[in-house]
Formats: sequence, C-alpha cells, structure tokens
Amino acid sequence: VVIVLRDTLEKRGALGQIKARIRAEVFNALDDQSEPRPPLSRENLLINELIREYLEYNKYKYAASVLTAESGQPEVPLDRQFLAKELNVVEDTNGKSVPLLYGIISHFLHGGKEESIQNTLPKVSLLNYPKQNLGKAPTERNQK
Repeated sequence: VVIVLRDTLEKRGALGQIKARIRAEVFNALDDQSEPRPPLSRENLLINELIREYLEYNKYKYAASVLTAESGQPEVPLDRQFLAKELNVVEDTNGKSVPLLYGIISHFLHGGKEESIQNTLPKVSLLNYPKQNLGKAPTERNQK
C-alpha cells in the first residue's frame, strides 16, 4: 500500500512538492534571523532576481522562497523594466511574457543572430524559445 501511494504521489508531482516544502520549512526553522546577511553586490542582486523570476514563472515557489531568505534578496521583486534596463536587454512584445533569463540564454545559444546591426544589446524574443516548454507545467515539460 505504501509503495502504491508513493508511486501515485510521485506521478502527480505531489511528492516532489512535499519534499520541497519540507526543505523550505526546515531551512526557515534553522535560519538564524539574528545573524545579519552580508550586503548583496549589484551583480548578485541582479543574478538572484533573474533566478527568482525564473523560479516563480515555473512555479518553484519553495525554491524561490529559500533563495530570497538565504540570499537576503529584498522580499519585493525588482521591477522588470528596471531589471531589463540594468542588464541592457531590449525586449520585444512577445519576450515580456517569459522570464528575462530565457531571452538571455536564447541570445547566447543562437550566437546573438537576432541582433540588429545597430544594436549590440541582447534582444529577448519568444521566437528563440523551444515551443514545447512555454506555458506548460514543469511536470509536463519533464515528460518529453
């Protein structure tokens, strides 16, 4: 019975969520709030924000909450327009529906071929993303 229950929970993706929730709760219980965090560098602040946006987009909410708590990242996410400006990313209309990290990775995977001659900034575009990954739950993407 235990094996069948475990398999059912695993197939539904619930087992992974339960484990992630337990890890997050254990971390929160052990995290010493009295010990001040080292100040975040500008680069770490931007990197953490890219990662948080990606995690939240993919509904990895426990991973995102642990990242925020452990890194000392501000609770309120940075404004997306501000983040794009700081990273010198030019977004097209479609690119705004996915995390900036997808566009940055796509830019480097495609060798910057989508850039215009006049613009040396990475341009975020949905055209460069694998279509099967967009808009699907993480468990659906992992089954392919």
